[in-house]
Amino acid sequence: GVDFSFTPVLDLDYGNSSVIGDRAFHSLPEVVFALAKSLNEGLRLGDMANCGKHFPGHGWAKADSHIDIPIDDRSFKRIARDDMKPYEWLDISLASVMPAHVVYPKVDSMPAGFSKIWLQDILRKKLKFEGVIFSDDLSMEGASIAGDVVQGAHLALEAGCDAVLICNRPDLADQMLSKLKVSKSKLAESAKRLNRLFPKAAVQSWESLQTESEYIHAKALLKSLKLITN
Repeated sequence: GVDFSFTPVLDLDYGNSSVIGDRAFHSLPEVVFALAKSLNEGLRLGDMANCGKHFPGHGWAKADSHIDIPIDDRSFKRIARDDMKPYEWLDISLASVMPAHVVYPKVDSMPAGFSKIWLQDILRKKLKFEGVIFSDDLSMEGASIAGDVVQGAHLALEAGCDAVLICNRPDLADQMLSKLKVSKSKLAESAKRLNRLFPKAAVQSWESLQTESEYIHAKALLKSLKLITN
């Protein structure tokens, strides 16, 4: 079964970013928070962990970090006032966070995912986040500022990430695994956080889940809204 989801997207929809666009819940942090909180609660009922992304916010920058290096030149005060609010309000309901491959030059010259300022000083210390930090895909163009995938993985882990991602490029994943060196203390610290993501309850059968009141209520609601027919 599925016991983890790289969701919710907590970026605000400013109408600027084509890569975020309708992936965002709304333009207002209050609405994003409310919808993300409900989504997280639904995931929790299914014993699934979540991941808020893309910290501190990818909605303002126009460039697509898959093919470019986005830059958000707003002040930290502005970002903290708006884009960071869902992270602050969701607090312990976030099991993990994924930082953006976006440069915020008024805070640091490196993208958030490679920045000790963003990950350690702001996310860990200021927001007191204790969950897992995943890097975004290191094969994206937005990560190229850190060098190749091995250099990128090293910088991401050094900045504060607990785990690094390489998506759709198994050749690069093999290269990283064969060359990356990580200290035992770093591995142990991150392993403790990662272990907290695993489901706590025993796995139930599909037949058993269909008899639970939450499932029956949700199905009835979807039928009443004509979103399903069966």
